Amino acid sequence: MYQRNITYHQQNNEVLTIRQLLKKWLIPKKWQHYFRQDQLVLINGKYHPFNTIVHDQDQITLNFDFPPRTTDQTYLPGKNPIDVAYEDDEVLIVNKPANIKTHPNLPTENDSLFNDVQTYLSPDKPYMVHRIDMMTSGLVLIAKSPYLVPIFNRQLTQKTLQRTYLAVVRLNQDLPNSGQINAPIGKDPTDKRKRCITEKGLPALTDYYILRKNKKFALLKVTLQTGRTHQIRVHLASKGTPIINDPLYDEKATNNQMLLNANELTYQKPFTNQQKTTKIPPDPAIKKFVEENDLKKVNLDK
Repeated sequence: MYQRNITYHQQNNEVLTIRQLLKKWLIPKKWQHYFRQDQLVLINGKYHPFNTIVHDQDQITLNFDFPPRTTDQTYLPGKNPIDVAYEDDEVLIVNKPANIKTHPNLPTENDSLFNDVQTYLSPDKPYMVHRIDMMTSGLVLIAKSPYLVPIFNRQLTQKTLQRTYLAVVRLNQDLPNSGQINAPIGKDPTDKRKRCITEKGLPALTDYYILRKNKKFALLKVTLQTGRTHQIRVHLASKGTPIINDPLYDEKATNNQMLLNANELTYQKPFTNQQKTTKIPPDPAIKKFVEENDLKKVNLDK
């Protein structure tokens, strides 16, 4: 059984019942039903009806004595060390190198980030919250309990779990210093590996602003408002500014590393009002490219 012991800290004089607090913590309705039906929520060591008001400094115990939603997955142990950007009892945030998969496609594979994390956490297991493209480097948040996965999934939907990227692009066309790209993305009918802008696609929103540039290249800070496959890559390419060395969308790509890096991740710590931000320095390949090509700072009212 998974158990959480929490000291409740009242915020902004809020007055919440147990039911309202569980909703605020993004706990699924079905789990709330289990909590009430089996009396699995204790306030200061005792069960109370769900319309009971929770008070500042109350000790709350959540007993997750029911099956999690996430299917229990088994990963073969990996062979590579991982770069831990942040870790606590709930999560592990790892800086994934470019050109390795986040997650294995088959149970027989052992060359993905999750295989390496399995080795690191053994005998415990990692649980996937999100992934980034194989060729993208940067931060990946991994849950240490399956009971946290639906909470983080709701954070992704509500944008309390946010990811920020750095991208170096070719300026084949002029690009405003800041903007939002709003264009639906779907599968490319001519190439199953690719995605494209299409009216039949899913809604996709990408915010960006230029940090540095010269006449040929620009360094962008990019924030996702949605999470479609290849979203940043497709949106930027659609503006005539493909990411450097993107093998699918940059016609001038070489075999060098694609210059897209997830360098900042913010989320709400489960069962709290606290936000946590983890940030890493730019990927060395991006830093080197910016320096070698003398990209200059762009002044924005940001």
